[in-house]
Amino acid sequence: MKKTLFSLIFSFIFSFNIFPVDQSSVYTQKPEDPEAFYFSTENYGFKDGEDVTVALQSAINQLKREKNFGILFVPEGKYRISNTVYIPNAIRVIGYGKNRPEFILTKSSPGFQEEVPNDKGKSKYMFWFTGSIVEENQRPRDAGAGTFYSAMSNINIRIEDGNPHAVALRTHYAQHSFVSHMSIYIGKGKAGIFDIGNEMENLAFYGGDYGIYTTKASPGWPVMMVDSYFEGQRKAALHCQESGLAFVNLQVKNVPTVIEIESNYADRLMLENCRFENVNGPAFIISNENNSNNQISLRNVDCIKVPLLAYYRRSGEYTKVDHSKYKIKEYDHGLQMTSMVAEPEYQTLYNIEPIDIVSDVVNKEIPRLPEMSKWVNIRDLGAIGDGEIDDTKVFQDAIDNYDYIYVPQGCYIISETLKMRDNTCLIGLHPMGTQLKLKESTPAFSGFGGPIALLESSKGGLNILNGIGINTGGINYRAVGLKWMANADSYVNDVKFVGGHGTMRKPVVTQRPPQGTDFSGRPTVSSPDSPIYQSGKDMAWDNQYWSLWVNEGGGTFKDIWTASTYSANGVYVSNTSVPGKIYAMSVEHHVRNEATFKNISNWKIYCLQTEEESVESTECQPIELINCKNVVFANLYMFRVIRVNEPYHSSVRVWDCENIEMLNVHNYAQMKFTNNVTIYDINKNIDVRPWELQKIIITGNEPSNRQSVSVGDEAIELASGFDFVEGITSDSKGNVYFSENRMRRIYKWSADTKSLTLLVDFPWKPINLAVDSEDNLLVSFRYDPQPGHKIDGVPESEFIKELPDRTGTSFSGWGNSGFAVRFYSINPDNPEETIELLPLVDMGSIENVHKALYVSNKWRDFHDFNNVTVLVPEKCFVAPDKKTIIPQLYDLARSSSLLEAFPGKPFYTSDEYDRRIVKMDVAANGILSNLTYFVEWGEFGLTIDDNGDVYVADGHILVFDNKGDIKRIIKVPERPSTIKFGGKDNKELFITGRSKFFKVDVNL
Repeated sequence: MKKTLFSLIFSFIFSFNIFPVDQSSVYTQKPEDPEAFYFSTENYGFKDGEDVTVALQSAINQLKREKNFGILFVPEGKYRISNTVYIPNAIRVIGYGKNRPEFILTKSSPGFQEEVPNDKGKSKYMFWFTGSIVEENQRPRDAGAGTFYSAMSNINIRIEDGNPHAVALRTHYAQHSFVSHMSIYIGKGKAGIFDIGNEMENLAFYGGDYGIYTTKASPGWPVMMVDSYFEGQRKAALHCQESGLAFVNLQVKNVPTVIEIESNYADRLMLENCRFENVNGPAFIISNENNSNNQISLRNVDCIKVPLLAYYRRSGEYTKVDHSKYKIKEYDHGLQMTSMVAEPEYQTLYNIEPIDIVSDVVNKEIPRLPEMSKWVNIRDLGAIGDGEIDDTKVFQDAIDNYDYIYVPQGCYIISETLKMRDNTCLIGLHPMGTQLKLKESTPAFSGFGGPIALLESSKGGLNILNGIGINTGGINYRAVGLKWMANADSYVNDVKFVGGHGTMRKPVVTQRPPQGTDFSGRPTVSSPDSPIYQSGKDMAWDNQYWSLWVNEGGGTFKDIWTASTYSANGVYVSNTSVPGKIYAMSVEHHVRNEATFKNISNWKIYCLQTEEESVESTECQPIELINCKNVVFANLYMFRVIRVNEPYHSSVRVWDCENIEMLNVHNYAQMKFTNNVTIYDINKNIDVRPWELQKIIITGNEPSNRQSVSVGDEAIELASGFDFVEGITSDSKGNVYFSENRMRRIYKWSADTKSLTLLVDFPWKPINLAVDSEDNLLVSFRYDPQPGHKIDGVPESEFIKELPDRTGTSFSGWGNSGFAVRFYSINPDNPEETIELLPLVDMGSIENVHKALYVSNKWRDFHDFNNVTVLVPEKCFVAPDKKTIIPQLYDLARSSSLLEAFPGKPFYTSDEYDRRIVKMDVAANGILSNLTYFVEWGEFGLTIDDNGDVYVADGHILVFDNKGDIKRIIKVPERPSTIKFGGKDNKELFITGRSKFFKVDVNL
C-alpha cells in the first residue's frame, strides 16, 4: 500500500513537471527502423523480471558484428543486470516508451562489493563503452580517441544496495558519443559515471560518493554538459582532473562540494547559468592555483546556502561569501589578459552580489524534439535509403507536406538541394547510420560556380536537424553540406559531416577494402591508380565549399563533428547578428582553414576543438575571426597531432574584431610544434604569446603595433604571416587586393578603414587578380577537370585544350598541364553570392577595348619570349563590363600579377628569365606590338605611376622614368613580388613580399 501511494504521489508530481530536470521519455513510441535491432523478449528469449545481462550483451554484440554501427532500441520496462555490459564502438542503446526503460543492478551483485585494484577507476561498471567487442575472458579495450558514435539515451539506471564499488557508466569515448536523457540513481554505489567524453545532456545523478569522477577526456578534448542535475553525493558532485568540462544550466543540491580537482592537478572548467544549493563545504576545491593550466571561469551562478565558494589546496586559503543567497556574476581564476597588449597576470577576480529570490523554475537550454506522435516516417512515404536509388523527390515532397520527419537509418541519395520549410524538423538517431549523400560528380553540385547546399534551412524559421550525417562525397566542387539560415530558437544536433576521418561502412571490415574503394564504400580518389593521387595525398582535398555554412542565421549547434578534408572549412559562420550557440563542435583535418567566423555578433562558442593532422593540415589556419564583435569563446582547444613536424604561425587570426571574450584557451601539441602564437591580430601586428590563458579580451581598442616609421628606407609593414602573397591589384576607390595561391585566399585592403580583411577563401586556387571598369574583381584560377563530371555526356577533361605557347617553357613539363586557367568575377561587397565564370570569346571580337590584362612576367627558358609576347591568341576572356579582356595565354598559369594595357598607351612587362623589362604598343583591340627593350632589370612585378615612371620589383624596387633612366631605389625589408598603386589619392605604393604586405607613401 505504501509503494502504491508513493507511486501515485510520484506520478502526480511528475505530471506537473516540477522536477529539476526533464525526466520524461523523449521517444514515447517505437521508432520503426529496418536497420535497427530491438531488445524484446520475442527477439532474445528472456522473460520479464529475469536477469538480462547475457541477453543484452548478445544483442549488442550481434548488432556490432552484423551492422558494425547502429541502434539497439530498448522498450519500456525494468531490466535487471548483474554484471558488466560492454558497448562497443558506434553502437547506440536507446530506450523508448511512455516511460523510460530502467536498468537495475541487482542488490549485492558479485564483483561490485570490493575495489578493483587493477582497474583505472578502481571500480566495476554496469555499462562500459569499449573500442570493440569484448570476447569472453578477454581484457576490455577501453573506449578512446578512435571510439565514435557510441551512445546511451532515454534510459534510467539504478544501483541497488550492496554494491558500494558500482559505477553506472564508463564513457571514455570520442566524437559523436554521448549519454543523454537519463536519471542515474546511484544510492550507496560509488558514482554515476567514470571518465567522460564528448557531450552530456539532461542527466540527473542521485546519491553516490560522486555523480561523476573523471580523468582527462579522450583524446584530451573539452567536454560539454548541459541541462543536468546532481543531488545528495556524499563526497562531491564531481571529482576531476584535466576534464575540460564546460557546464551550462548545471544544478547541484545537498552536497559537500560541487567540483573537487584532484590534488596536484589542474583543470579547465567553465560554468554558466548554474545553481548551487546547500553546499556545506567549499563549492570548488582548486589545486595548482596560479598555474597557467588551471583555468576556472564562472558566469551567472546562483547560490543558496553556499558559504565557501572556493578552497585553494596549495595556499590553504578560502574565498568566503557572507550572503545566504547570492549571484556570482563573474569568477575568474588563472592567467588573464585584459586586452591583447596587456601583460599576462595570475589573478582571482570575482563579482558577487546578494539576491533575495532564486527562482525554482529552470529553463532548459536545449530544446526538446517534437512530440513523437506527430512524426512521419520517410520510409512510409517511399524513401529507399539503399545508397543507390535517388530519394530526392521523396524527401522534398515530405518536407513540403509535413513538419516532423523521422529518417531511419539508411544512405539516402540526394541530387538537388533539399529546402526546409519554416517548421521542418528532420530527425535521425545515428549520424553514421543515417546519411544524406551526394554521389560523386552529381551534376547540380559539379563544375564551376558558387556554393550549393545539399540541405538548406528556411530563412528565419524554426528548424531542427538531429542525428543525421551529411555526406557531400569527395568530388562535388560546388557542394556545401548544410546551409543554415534559421532563427535563434532553431537547433542542429548530433550531425556528422562525412568525409575522410571517422568514416565507417557495413559490414565489419576485417581487412583492407578492395583497391579503389574506401571504408565508406565510395570510389576513392586516393587509390594509387587514381590520376589525382600524389605522394600519399588525396588531391581532391579542399575542392568543395564549406561543410557547415551558417549565413544570416543562428540557433543552437550541439555535438557537431565536421572533419571532411574535401571541404574548404569545417564551419563558416557569416553575416549574422542572430544569436547563436555552439556547444561541443569538433573541427578537424582541413587543408587551409578549420573554422571561419566573418561579420558575426552575439554568439557563444563553447567547447570548440580543432585538430591539424600531419599530411593534410600542416599549414592549416585553425580559426579566422573577421570583423566580429560581442562573441564569447569558452574551453577553446586548439591541437596539432604528434605527427606534425613543421611549425605554424598562429592558432587564431583576428581581423578588425571587438569585444571578443575568450575563456579557458588551450593551445597545445604533444610535440614541440605548437602553433607559435595563440592569437594574432593581422592588421595591428599584435601577437598573444601565452599558450594557456584563463581569460583574454580582444577589445578592438588595442593600439596598432605596426611601425609608424619607415622600415628599411620607406616601406611600412602592414601585415605579415602569409604563406606567399602576390597577384596584387587595386580598384577605382583605392582598395587593394592580393592573393595566396596555395592557401586559396584573397585579401582586401580598404582605402577607407586602412585595414586588411580576408575577403574569400573559395576552393579555387587564385593565381592573379584584376578589376574591370566597374570594379568587379576578376580572379584567374587553376581549374582541374572534375573526375566523373560530364558535360552533355562527355567527360569534362575532354574540354581542356593545351595551349600552343606552353612549349616555350619548361614549367609546363612538371605536372603543369592537363588543367585550365579560367577567370571568375565577384562583387567584393558580396562575394559569396555573386561569383560568375567569365566567358571565353574570339580574340578581336571585342572592338572597343577599355583595357586588356596581360601577365606581369613570363618564364620562357626556351628563349621565345619576344615572339610569344606579341603572339595574338585565339581566345580572350571578357569581364562583366563587356570591355575589359584577358587574352588566353599559357603564362597565365605561372605569372605573379596582371598588368593593365590601355589602347594608345605604352605597356611594360617582364622577361623574367632574361631579367629585363620590355615595352610595347597597345592597339584599340588590346593586341600588343612593337616590342622594344626598356631596362635590363626585372623579376615578377611592376607598376606605373601617374607621371609615367616605371616601378620594377627586382630585389628591391627600382624606379625608372619613361626613358629608362633610374630615379631612385625603394628599399623593402622582404623581397617584393608584386606592386600596385592604391589608396584614396592613388599615391600609396602597395607591395606584396613573400610573407608580408607593405606600403610606401610616394610623393609624386
